[in-house]
Amino acid sequence: MIKTFHLNGFSLPNCFEQSAQSFAKTLLLYNKTHNITGAKNMADIQENIYDSIYPLQFLESNPKNAIDIGSGGGFPAVILALAVPSCHFTLYEPIAKKSAFLHLIKSELNISNMDVKTKRIEEDEPKSVDLITSRAVCDTGLLIKLSKGFYDKNTIMLLYKGQRAGEEILNLKNVQIFARQKRKYILIKGLDSA
Repeated sequence: MIKTFHLNGFSLPNCFEQSAQSFAKTLLLYNKTHNITGAKNMADIQENIYDSIYPLQFLESNPKNAIDIGSGGGFPAVILALAVPSCHFTLYEPIAKKSAFLHLIKSELNISNMDVKTKRIEEDEPKSVDLITSRAVCDTGLLIKLSKGFYDKNTIMLLYKGQRAGEEILNLKNVQIFARQKRKYILIKGLDSA
């Protein structure tokens, strides 16, 4: 059974927990044959779900469109799409088996505010978005370079990082780090001047 998730100052949709449970069951089943994520049991998946939504409480505005770079097994992008139905998410995942899983989840859960692209972000035509997310893909500086053209002065970049987060942002402006256990969440605003 999926646990109940609560965030300070952010309301999750009524259907979130049921959708998250369906996602978790499909991921566990799919992962047995396709090995797309390190989350191997329900407890691991619940932790990844909470990790995905935790930083929503630090966003000062509601994004209308977002991209996720290297979406993998759906953390954080699928979970964010379920948590923020008013925002349209475009997921970039170049690995075919992971992209296939993301397409399956979109279809099974009828996630209308999410598209999946089986390509790298740098292979697509850029357009400015309100929010850019990524988890454990590459160094922050490289992520900023890869997403050039997708951000403007109003875009927020939300990165899910580990212990080296502080080192990766030394030369950046308008940055905040929020910590939870071993996870560091980097929030960068005003990317065009970063």
